[in-house]
Amino acid sequence: MPSLLHTMGDQQRIIIRNASVLDASAGALVPDRTVVVEGAEIVDVDGPATRAEGAREIDAGGRVLMPGLIDGHVHVLAYTADLPGAAEQSPSYVAARAGAILRGMLDRGFTTVRDAAGADHGLARAVREGWFVGPRVLFGGKALSQTGGHGDIRGAGRDAIDHAYCTPNHCRIADGADEVRKAVRDEIRRGADHIKLMLSGGVASPTDRIDSLQYSVDEIRAAVEEAGAANRYVLGHAYTAAAVNRGLAAGVRSIEHGNLIDESSVKLFTTHDAFLVPTLATYSALAEEGLAGGLPPVSHAKVFDVLDAGLHALELAHRGGVKLVYGTDLLGDMHYRQLTEFSLRAQVQPPADLIRSATTTAAELLQLPGRIGVIAPGAHADLLVLDGDPLADISVLTRPDTSLRLIVHAGRVHKNTLDAR
Repeated sequence: MPSLLHTMGDQQRIIIRNASVLDASAGALVPDRTVVVEGAEIVDVDGPATRAEGAREIDAGGRVLMPGLIDGHVHVLAYTADLPGAAEQSPSYVAARAGAILRGMLDRGFTTVRDAAGADHGLARAVREGWFVGPRVLFGGKALSQTGGHGDIRGAGRDAIDHAYCTPNHCRIADGADEVRKAVRDEIRRGADHIKLMLSGGVASPTDRIDSLQYSVDEIRAAVEEAGAANRYVLGHAYTAAAVNRGLAAGVRSIEHGNLIDESSVKLFTTHDAFLVPTLATYSALAEEGLAGGLPPVSHAKVFDVLDAGLHALELAHRGGVKLVYGTDLLGDMHYRQLTEFSLRAQVQPPADLIRSATTTAAELLQLPGRIGVIAPGAHADLLVLDGDPLADISVLTRPDTSLRLIVHAGRVHKNTLDAR
C-alpha cells in the first residue's frame, strides 16, 4: 500500500523567485534570489534568471525567505501535563494526540524538532512517510533516569513500574554504569538519534527535589562513551550549576534548561564546546496554565523554584558566548505557546542571535549542519516566506497566522497564501 505522501502526489520542482534570502550565519538578507527545489532538496540558490520547464513557480514578491525553524526540545507525546497519567493511556490514543501536536508545530513554521523523551522510531517514521503531517522528528526514545530521579513517575506509595517498552511514558529506569550502558545500547538499537539523561531533579517528577544531583559520574561517562561509540551524543536535563557542571565535565553535549547555572558553568560550556537549550516558554506556561493542563499540584509548586532564574541564566550564557539553541519543552494544551520563546529571549538576545539559535546553531547541535537551518544547495528544502523582516523585528515570527505566507517542508508545500502558478 502506498504511503500517504504518494497519494498526495510526488514531489516536484519548485522555483521561488524574487526572494530576499535570510543568511542566518551572517545575520543578513541577500535580495533578489531565486531558490530551486528538486524533490526534497534545494539544488540552487541563484540570481533571477533561472528557468525550468514544468516547474511550480512561486513569486515571493521581495519578501524574506528563511530556513524552516528548529525546536531543539519538544515532547510530542505530551498531550497533557499529567505525564504519569498519560503513561496509563493506550499508545494508539497517545499517538493520535501526538499527530495533532505535530501538525500544529509545522503550522508555526517548525520543520525539524528534536524530541527530548518519548517519541520513538514508529512516530518518526509515520511523519517521514506522511501518515502524520508535521516536522521532521529526531528522537531519542525514552530518557534514562535513576530510581527516584526525574524520570521516575511513581509516587511515594507505589512500587510497581511497567517496563513494557510500548508504554507511552517518557523514561526508563537504569541504575549503575552497567545498566546505563545496556539501556543506551538498547535505545540506539531502536534508532535513537541522541540519548537523554536526567542529571538533576525536575518539575514534573513527583518525588525528587529540583536541587538534587542525579546519576554518578561513572554512570554519566558510561552513557557518553556508548553514545559516542555509535556517533550519537548525550543531552542532560539539569538545573543547578552543580548538576550542569558535572554533566559537562563528563562529556554531555547539551544541557537542557540550566536555569540555575553560574559563571563556572559558562566557562565549562565554552571549554567543552557544549550547547545550552534554555526552555523559558514552558515555565511561564506552567505557572499560568499548568494546573488547568493537568500538572499535579506538587509539580506546579516546583515551577516557581526555577521560573524567575531562567532569564538570568540566559543572560549569563549569552554574555559568555555559550552556544544557545531554541527549545520550548511545552506540555499539554500549552504547545500553542511554542513561539513565545522568541519573545521571552528577546529581552536578552538580539534577533540575529535568536534566529541562529533556531537555525544554524540548532543544526550544529543536531549533527545536521548544512542540511537543516540553512538555504543552500544540498540542504533539505525546508523554507518559510514571511511578511516582515525578523532580523529587524523578531515578533514577525510569533504571528504565523498573518505573517507566515509560505511553508515548504522536505520539498512539499504545506501552506501557500502567495500567488503561484
